[in-house]
Amino acid sequence: MVTVPASTLSRYRRFSLFNSPYDAHDRGCAVDLYPETNRGRSPVAGVVVDTRSVRAPSRPYAVSEDHLILIDTGDHVARILHVDPEVAAGDRVAVGDVLGEMVRSGFFGPWVDNHVHLGFRDPDANPYRAAGSLPVEVDVPVRPLDWDGTGVVREAGETYVVLDRPHHPDPGSWAGLAAAPGVVLDGGCPHYEGGGVLPALDAPTPVSVAGDRVGVADGRAVTWGPVTVRANGRPITGLSLFVAQDADFGAKLVCPDHDFAPGDRVRVSVARE
Repeated sequence: MVTVPASTLSRYRRFSLFNSPYDAHDRGCAVDLYPETNRGRSPVAGVVVDTRSVRAPSRPYAVSEDHLILIDTGDHVARILHVDPEVAAGDRVAVGDVLGEMVRSGFFGPWVDNHVHLGFRDPDANPYRAAGSLPVEVDVPVRPLDWDGTGVVREAGETYVVLDRPHHPDPGSWAGLAAAPGVVLDGGCPHYEGGGVLPALDAPTPVSVAGDRVGVADGRAVTWGPVTVRANGRPITGLSLFVAQDADFGAKLVCPDHDFAPGDRVRVSVARE
């Protein structure tokens, strides 16, 4: 387990350990960090070991190549993705230094904002493989936000909408959608294979969204049930879940080809299949 300290997380407006379909995030073995601007800032200090361009899945909204930056932190090798490097092997970087511009990668969906992907390997492990990173822990308390499933569309993109609820009562502290008493839900519900909770639970526990059960958490991992998320009664792809400290927190609905517009009132519900 590698812990990302509060001082590092404070440089980003949001983070997610489980909101990804790719092996690198299995069991919370990576964290996606969302800066305020498109400048990809380093979440670690150390020496750049290598940079490498990799072909990304072809998507109409994405660049053809993604990038891997490897940084020796002294204890581990950090793997950083989705940043076009302005650094090279041998460069020394500090936490917060600019590594380059973030890119829109085919490795994440069109509803996902640009972000810095961070994972860690033991020094003797192969750092180029997608799978095999160490579990990541975040050293911050997270506040569960209760939600009744309703809200007004604040932002509408081609493949998603963001509601104005639940409201973040204390911007600057970390909060996420409540899954159970004292627990925050993370991940893509149910469109990614699994999700997660913060903090970890000692025993298998049902987790819910807006009062509707969506799955079961065991430790940090969540197994989604056979559920369909609906918005105003119509099936949508799901909910994009994360932890945030910015005032613009709100439920993010993944719904390609939607016809919602800013100002529309929405009620979200979950139906068991």
